[in-house]
Amino acid sequence: VQLVESGGGLVQTGGSLRLSCAASGISFDEYAIGWFRQFPGNDSEGISCRSASTSGTYYADSVKGRFTMSTDFAQNTVYLQMNDLKPEDTAIYYCAANYFYCLDDDSPMGGDEYEYRGQGTKVTVSS
Repeated sequence: VQLVESGGGLVQTGGSLRLSCAASGISFDEYAIGWFRQFPGNDSEGISCRSASTSGTYYADSVKGRFTMSTDFAQNTVYLQMNDLKPEDTAIYYCAANYFYCLDDDSPMGGDEYEYRGQGTKVTVSS
């Protein structure tokens, strides 16, 4: 299994970025795919995921209405469109996959709960 993220960078407050994750070795029909982020200081937060069990897409409250996750089944790629970025969104963003499920108490689960993760891409939002 390989997950390769791209698209991170430096952006000003209010700006937008789109992250991509190219997946190989898994099928989105069986594997949930999601994004989590790790902040400076190592706290992490699950922010979005698509569940293979429900086919639904879920978001953390902190990004709801600003971030949109989409899936290209033909390319086995997922995207995270991030709008209205804030300095508190500064983190390393990881794409991750887990067999079927991606929720923890109805919220996207954190990085430690996924089977597979990519190498991460850094997002820095300047004020």
